[in-house]
Amino acid sequence: MENGRAQFPFPYQPYNIQEQFMQALYSVLDQGKVGIFESPTGTGKSLSLICGALSWLTDFEEKRRQEAAALLHEGEAALSTSAAQSSTTSSSAEPDWITDFVQKKAERDLVSKLKEEELKRKKREERLELIRNNVQLKYAMKRKSCEDEEAIKLIQLSKEEQTETQGDQEDEELIIAEYESDDESKTKSRFSGIEDDADDELVEEHVTKIYYCSRTHSQLAQFVHEVQKSPFSKDISLVTLGSRQNLCINDEVRRLGSIQRINDRCMEMQKNKHEKPHHDEGVKRKRGPAKTACLYNKASALQQMRDNVLGKVHDIEQMLKLGREKHSCPYYATRLSVPPAQLVVLPYQILLHEATRRAAGVKLEGQVVIIDEAHNLSDTLSCIHSAELNGAQLCRAHSQLTQYADRYKSRLKAKNLMYIKQILFVIEGLVRVLGGKVGQNPQSQTTQTGTEMLTINNFLFKAQIDNINLFKLPRYFEKSMISRKLGGFVEKYAGSGVSLHTQSSLNKENRRTEGLNRYLQTLQSNQGTAPVSSADQQESEAEKVLSASPMMQVEGFFMALTNSNTDGRVAVHRQGTVSESSVKFLLLNPAVHFAQVLKQCRAVVLAGGTMQPVSDLKKELLFSAGVGEERITEFSCGHVIPPENILPLVLCSGPSGQELDFTFQNRDSPRMMDETGRVLSNICNVVPGGVVCFFPSYEYSRRIVSHWEASGALTRLANKKKIFQEPKKANQVEQVLSEFSRCIQRCAADVGGLTGALLFSVVGGKMSEGINFSDDLGRCVVMVGMPYPNIKSPELQEKMSYLDKHLPHSGGKSPGQALIENHCMKAVNQSIGRAIRHRGDYSSIVLCDRRYSRPATLSKLPTWIKERTSTHTTFGPAFAALRKFFLEKKQKQV
Repeated sequence: MENGRAQFPFPYQPYNIQEQFMQALYSVLDQGKVGIFESPTGTGKSLSLICGALSWLTDFEEKRRQEAAALLHEGEAALSTSAAQSSTTSSSAEPDWITDFVQKKAERDLVSKLKEEELKRKKREERLELIRNNVQLKYAMKRKSCEDEEAIKLIQLSKEEQTETQGDQEDEELIIAEYESDDESKTKSRFSGIEDDADDELVEEHVTKIYYCSRTHSQLAQFVHEVQKSPFSKDISLVTLGSRQNLCINDEVRRLGSIQRINDRCMEMQKNKHEKPHHDEGVKRKRGPAKTACLYNKASALQQMRDNVLGKVHDIEQMLKLGREKHSCPYYATRLSVPPAQLVVLPYQILLHEATRRAAGVKLEGQVVIIDEAHNLSDTLSCIHSAELNGAQLCRAHSQLTQYADRYKSRLKAKNLMYIKQILFVIEGLVRVLGGKVGQNPQSQTTQTGTEMLTINNFLFKAQIDNINLFKLPRYFEKSMISRKLGGFVEKYAGSGVSLHTQSSLNKENRRTEGLNRYLQTLQSNQGTAPVSSADQQESEAEKVLSASPMMQVEGFFMALTNSNTDGRVAVHRQGTVSESSVKFLLLNPAVHFAQVLKQCRAVVLAGGTMQPVSDLKKELLFSAGVGEERITEFSCGHVIPPENILPLVLCSGPSGQELDFTFQNRDSPRMMDETGRVLSNICNVVPGGVVCFFPSYEYSRRIVSHWEASGALTRLANKKKIFQEPKKANQVEQVLSEFSRCIQRCAADVGGLTGALLFSVVGGKMSEGINFSDDLGRCVVMVGMPYPNIKSPELQEKMSYLDKHLPHSGGKSPGQALIENHCMKAVNQSIGRAIRHRGDYSSIVLCDRRYSRPATLSKLPTWIKERTSTHTTFGPAFAALRKFFLEKKQKQV
């Protein structure tokens, strides 16, 4: 079939909707379109994505092989024809030398075409050798120059100064190398005989591949397990990308904990592997442990690890185990595996952020991208490209960089010092906007409370930094790695003169303890804790705080300010003191960054269990990025469960006749809270197993539960089902879910007493996405009210204003109003989709608010739920339908 395929390899007989899904996906990839695919959880979405996409990739590669074979056949045929013509015309009037010339030219053209790749590889090897020689020559000359300069300095210095200089030699890894701008680098490369495109030619060529990305590492691991179960598991070359924090196997580095410290130590070890160890026992280190190279980053072991990674499908846990067996780093081995891999699995952040994408070696030109869990793609892009800094971070960064520059000013080149002064000047401007001044304690500096929203240009004028080229500073950050250098400097000298604020009145000896104590006081006042009495705890906390340099965050904020003036805003939040105040960049136009992905890729697929409503996704991301309607394909399939296995109800009033209207003005009334308790009590009377109740916010959940405690409603609920609440800490979620599950299992086995468990959760919280309440864990999902976002938020108001100005109005509503409603219904759809998880599952969904009965609101529910939803103005018929639903299920089980 044209742009399609009749059958797809599948581990079992696929459902009809799975076949339709794979055919639509195949067509999108073949035609190079943008696809929006919705397939409810439990319908085998991951397997459909895998089998549909890899079937297309297999066919695409086979087609390319056939075209190459046909080209070769044509060349051989041309040679044969040329030889035949030569023999038949040998007696003609054409001279023999002309015939020989034509035949030899045809042979040369064919040989040149067939050996093009081999010649290209040879050229790359020659260029690589040339670069290696130049690098070695440059390194030798630089080292010789450094040695000469050092010899002169040593002659001129006194004995005491010589001792100090020998100590500073240990800081070589903290010194910024000589910085060259892009123009200078290009000029030098031309004089050295290396073309500008040499680096591109040296990069290993990427095969046609599929990039699959999702939100969390657990979702990526689940996808890899589905690939392992698919018919393609033995033929596909797959690699999973992750951060050093997830892939590092060096215990010394892993113990550092924070991702920034892990990255810094890893980069430091990469540099150390190129340096020769010092054997002079007379030279002793003054501070810090000995710096060693990483034992797991040897070229031969990495190459072997790469071959093993590509030879079999591995998830992250299996790669960690393999890395320990092979004594090789999974982090670097996976990056080496990207060019030849056919399927690359990676988190959102790596794919959607250009600098991270480039660092990971991800190339999108002509490739296929599949973004799973794409319902929040717009918010994800905005979050990734936004940045925030508080006054304490800015003052600390300024103090640390000032002390760094003072310590090494005699060893830093003039251009480095110039850029450092520019960075300090910009930081001073940012603190000035917050109403403070660097060099003073930010907690003691008061400022007027309020929020100010500014365009980027107005913010730069207000901070008086509009004369600084902010496009050069991010480039300098990247090339000089000053954030990493400063982080190493702070870590090494924490408590030994590096303090929060530089104070010239303090001598060097006093600063060693003064800076340490001030950090501890800052930490205690922020957290509201009692003074630390234990010396060990004090030292540990001080080391933790001092070792964290905020320059990485400063770098990210500088990068954010290079966005177009119309694409973002800067929110200045003044909270009474400079320390608590902050500046935040808000990306209002995520399409500007997603446009790069859409432009470079052959095809892009946005998939999810619940993609409705898709209107804002299309308008805000696709249309704004220049994608026409003709390039977009939408596919939405129903659920595999039979219609009688789901009962969605809209409740407009409660048992006593009280209208259920959870608007901001009504939801706090005692009558509304009492009625909600009666609704839940009746539901728990007839629903077996688990009931999950979602509230619109944590604050409302707290208020209504407190009211029920006082009124006795909570006790009545607890007599029917054991009550659980969503934990405040993420690391407690698994424990609560385990206890919730065990309670339901015990109640099912015990006749009489409790009938199950009731879980209070929050929309958009820890249990509204990614958690499966399958079978008895979620026989009913109750939605209390509608989770509209806080419309008074300055950030949200700015976003609405931006959309109203740049997007067309439709359906009688402004784009800003549509954003609010779509945001609400996306959150609702994610929450109610937690229950039905497989074909044999069944559940009821109760939407408690009269506003759900509006046609415009109902239209934003997933199709498979919307078609089966019934609206009830009174409670009686709804309760009767609910009781009948579960009675029939109980009779079938018997």
